[in-house]
Formats: sequence, structure tokens, C-alpha cells
Amino acid sequence: MSKFSTTLLTATMAGILSTSAIAADYNFKFQSSDPAGDKNFQVQKEWVERVETMTGGRVHIDLLPVGSIFKHTETLDGIKMGILDGHITATEFFSGKDPAFGLIGNTVGAWSNTQQLLQYINYGGGYELMNELYAPYGVKFIGGSTTGVESFVSRVPLDSVADLKGLKLRAPEGLVQRVFAAAGAAPVNLPGSEVFTGLSKGVIDAADYTVFSTNQKAGMNDIATHPIQPGFHSLPLIDISMNKKKWDKLPADIQTILTVSVRDFAEDITTQLRIADQAAVKVAKADPNITIHDWSAEERKKFRAIARTQWEEFAKGSDNAQKVYDSVTTYLEENGLL
Repeated sequence: MSKFSTTLLTATMAGILSTSAIAADYNFKFQSSDPAGDKNFQVQKEWVERVETMTGGRVHIDLLPVGSIFKHTETLDGIKMGILDGHITATEFFSGKDPAFGLIGNTVGAWSNTQQLLQYINYGGGYELMNELYAPYGVKFIGGSTTGVESFVSRVPLDSVADLKGLKLRAPEGLVQRVFAAAGAAPVNLPGSEVFTGLSKGVIDAADYTVFSTNQKAGMNDIATHPIQPGFHSLPLIDISMNKKKWDKLPADIQTILTVSVRDFAEDITTQLRIADQAAVKVAKADPNITIHDWSAEERKKFRAIARTQWEEFAKGSDNAQKVYDSVTTYLEENGLL
């Protein structure tokens, strides 16, 4: 094929691919906190496609993988500056701006399943509180999701809170590290990209990483053969948000479609990951080298009691963090979850 033909074909394909964007009344650029090859990102792409279909092609969202324009901790700034129109990310990534984001983004030990968190966000005051927290940044919180209660990867058997004492584990900075340190563990700062290597070389004995199926696919359970499933600690809030001024300019029907579509996305991603986890657990149980540990209700209660002391300490970090603490604990108490 000649150079001219190749150029013409490339230009033609680009034109075909961008037709929906050109035809749309509203074109937005969102950045995800997940890499393109991750299952989470693929489910997010499906949401983007549904939004375009549901709005009759009036809305086109260009979804970019993590790090495309901004670091995962900086997308809030990107939206505020108008360089990004929105993001799909874990709220806890912004705890450096305000501890309130860390507390509402991952209230360690608070939620036993995805529905508890989603009910709090949609019906227990979380939606309103998130919009209040984002208002100074000019950001509109469209709605929240999550992934699943994260599994816990470990090279050594862990069956109780007492077993955490002295454990070298990878955990994100902020509230998660505080809780594990209070439980007697020795948290280590390690980026997610280095968790596998850290476990294989013995730099760490365990890791707070992600859901069971993702760990299994990455080979984590092959080198850390004592996973804890279901997890007992982490259930992150995933938020879909966008520039408030651009949101305000949208017609009421599109605002409603976006709001409802995020609730559908939450059901979709949590269900898909739950199905994937169930299949992965079945595979792991058939492997004689892997032993899955399931903490008793009593040990989970002990961990939550420790976590709550750290929620209280974290709440002292800002007035907003105290609002989050009061909101979450009130909801938990009123619903018999504490």
C-alpha cells in the first residue's frame, strides 16, 4: 500500500471513529483511575457507550485511562481547571486535599458488602455530602459506585486481629495505614505496581490491594497463598463527577439520564466483579497450594472496633472530616450496622 493510501485510510478511519463525537451536542473528556486493560476500565467504557445510546447520541464521553493527562491524585484539579470535564475515580485519592475525602472514600471496616455503601450514598445522605465537599472545587458529584469488598493477600496464615501484629503489609497512605498500624501491623508504602514483586521477594508479607478475582488473575494468590475472602477491611467509594458549570448547562433530561445511568453502572460493576470473584474463588479452592481464610464475625467485629477509633482520630483533621464521621456513624447506628 502506498504512503498516500495509508494516510488516506488513517484519515478515513479517524473520521469514522470521531463521527459520534462530532454529531453529539455535548462532548466531554473524562479520565479514569484505572488502566485500559483492567476489567474496571472495560465496564466504565460500557457505561460511556450506554450514556451515548440513552441520550440518542447527544452526549459523547471520551474516557481516558489513568495517567493520560493527570496523575490519579490530580483529576480533581484537572476538572477545576477545565482541562478535564470529569473523572471516574476513587474518592480517597484526594485525602491529601482534605481528610474528609479519605474518610468518606474508604471508611475502613465500616461496610460488610457493596449494598450497604451504595444505600448510604443514595439514600443515607452520602450523595448530598459529596456534593457539599466538591462544591469548592467547582465539581458536581453525579453519583457513586464501588467495586467489591477487597480481598486480603497474604503469604502467611491470618485468622484473627492478633495475627496482624508485626505483619509487614502494603497499605495506601492515610486512614488505611492508620487502622492497620493501630491493629499492630507494620504498614509499608508501596505503589500498586510493585505489590507482586514485593510479595515474591518477601519485602512484604501481605497486601491490601483489590478484589479476589483481580488478585487471582494477576497471580497474587500463587505467591501469597493465604488470601482472606471475603475481605474484612476495604470497600472504596468510586465516584463519577464532572465540572459543575458544564453540568448546570445540561438539559434536565440529560442530567436525569446521567444520574440514573450511574446507579445502573454501580449495579453493573459490582455484579460483574462479584461474579468474577465467585469464579476465581472456585478455581482457588481447587488449588491445593492455596488456602482461603474467612474471618469469623467476632474477629471482624474486633477489627471494626479498632478502625472506629481511627475514624475518630481522622475526623479531627478538618471540619469536613468531622461532618463525614458524624454522617457515616449516624447512618451505621440507625441501621444497626455498628
